[in-house]
Amino acid sequence: MSARLLYVMDPMCSWCWGFAPVAEALVEQAKAAQVPVHVVAGGLRSGSAPLEPTTQRYILEHWQAVAEATGQAFKFDGALPNDFIYNTEPACRAVVAARNLDTDAAWRLLGLIQSAFYLEGRDVTQPGVLVELAEQAGLPRLVFCDAFYSHEQRDATAADIHWARDLGIAGFPTLLAERNGQFALLTNGYQPLGELAPLLGRWLERATHA
Repeated sequence: MSARLLYVMDPMCSWCWGFAPVAEALVEQAKAAQVPVHVVAGGLRSGSAPLEPTTQRYILEHWQAVAEATGQAFKFDGALPNDFIYNTEPACRAVVAARNLDTDAAWRLLGLIQSAFYLEGRDVTQPGVLVELAEQAGLPRLVFCDAFYSHEQRDATAADIHWARDLGIAGFPTLLAERNGQFALLTNGYQPLGELAPLLGRWLERATHA
């Protein structure tokens, strides 16, 4: 019997940032039951041009709604400047590359990317910023750079994104419980810990005592 949780998300997804404290608690709950958690990069946005002003306003209004619903802090002053290109592939690839090197470091890097983007207003689409954050997460700079720029991790990131889309996952965060190759959906979208912890607890009980 094999069991694991799969957390499908994007480091630059505002609802995933709102969900971050809940996700952290659920990961610890699963670890306490000796069930591993696998982070999957879902791929929120791709782009090569700066945001249109109407899109920029819409996203910032969306962030405000997330802040009000979840209580997570956001830095709105100076957020999403006019020249900002909202492409989440580099941040996703950074997490995937870190996951390949050190699972715990990947989780730390995920949190650092989210904090840098949403609390500090840093441009986490830039490789130099991601390398700096990876170092802070405990990954050797040159080792991370080799992985981040490799064809293997580009392909692995694309495989994550395609896997999520093939499974029909259209929104983040999504938490799946996998047991013997069978998936159960715990949540697609934000839910508070008070609702998800008992749900996860029941699944863990069945998965670890079957």
